[in-house]
Amino acid sequence: METNDYESGLRMLEELSTNARRIQGQLLGEILTKNAGTEYLSRFLHGQNDKRLFRKNVPVVAYEDLKPYIDRIANGEASSDILLAHPLTGSGTSGGQQNLIPVVDETTDTLAM
Repeated sequence: METNDYESGLRMLEELSTNARRIQGQLLGEILTKNAGTEYLSRFLHGQNDKRLFRKNVPVVAYEDLKPYIDRIANGEASSDILLAHPLTGSGTSGGQQNLIPVVDETTDTLAM
């Protein structure tokens, strides 16, 4: 890795760690804006994308809580607007188990940044 790449990486890491709360808040806002109208989230948010409403109303859940939604998608129902506003492009497994994990292209793009 060249010195410029190294320094650039350090600056980016410093920015991300120094401003983690702001960056996470922005990302949550973007996710809610895109997905607040989905069948799952609309039960809690009623179509709004307010972060405070999200924190107050949306529970922490386990895979089993989302499984009925995932099964509907796996059984051929159109994935748009059930769990995510974007169509699913595939699925993965969790820890070698047969749990289907919904995947969208946008997730891959975000993680590659």
